[in-house]
Amino acid sequence: MEEDLIASLTRQVKEDVIQNYLTERRLIELQMEDIAEQTESLRQRSRKAGRRLNRLALLMVDPELLGRLVTLLQIPRPSYWVTCLDPKYSKGIRFIRVRALTDKAKFRKLVLEAYSRFFQWMDKYRKGYENLAAECDAVNMNVAAFQKNFDLLAILSFLKNLDTATVERKRYLGGNFTPEEIASVDQKLYLRPIDFTKLDIPEPVPMPKPETIEHPLGELSLEVYRKHRAHVKRLMV
Repeated sequence: MEEDLIASLTRQVKEDVIQNYLTERRLIELQMEDIAEQTESLRQRSRKAGRRLNRLALLMVDPELLGRLVTLLQIPRPSYWVTCLDPKYSKGIRFIRVRALTDKAKFRKLVLEAYSRFFQWMDKYRKGYENLAAECDAVNMNVAAFQKNFDLLAILSFLKNLDTATVERKRYLGGNFTPEEIASVDQKLYLRPIDFTKLDIPEPVPMPKPETIEHPLGELSLEVYRKHRAHVKRLMV
């Protein structure tokens, strides 16, 4: 009788541990799902920033002047941002409306405004990138604490000793497992930390503030105007 009571109490304690394990595991899984959503949102933001860079690149007209723009902005080669310079990504990009007394002044203003808008988008992207990196670090700390707080070998041994019907009825394994997967439950129990480098999001590039680059960028725009006046006028129509 006493042995049965001890066995029952021991089993209940183990069940409580597993319930706590599953509850905390689910909280971390929710955090990881949120990271996945933030990652996709950040990818979209990188594409929007890239389109603003592409719009600026189109205003350079020819490859030589575009190369000088890349050097001026210190865009690393190779990088995601260099691929955004390709004209094939320009579909659907709208040009900015600006006003000035002359076409030359208007084009200069257009280039400076295009850069200013790209800078703003890159800055938004950089902040999002840094926030996501911090979020990943926080989740990984939770994963490490989670793995440390629970004896996975003991939990695994207890789960494998349960019959299939019991596992299914008590839902110990939540929505992540089926009874047929119990044989590989040891692999399923392990929570892998997030590898930020494998999230497939481009690293932001620090851009000079518009006011610090206004003169050299303005001079570059005037050179574009002198060399490709007819083309530039068509761009501004």
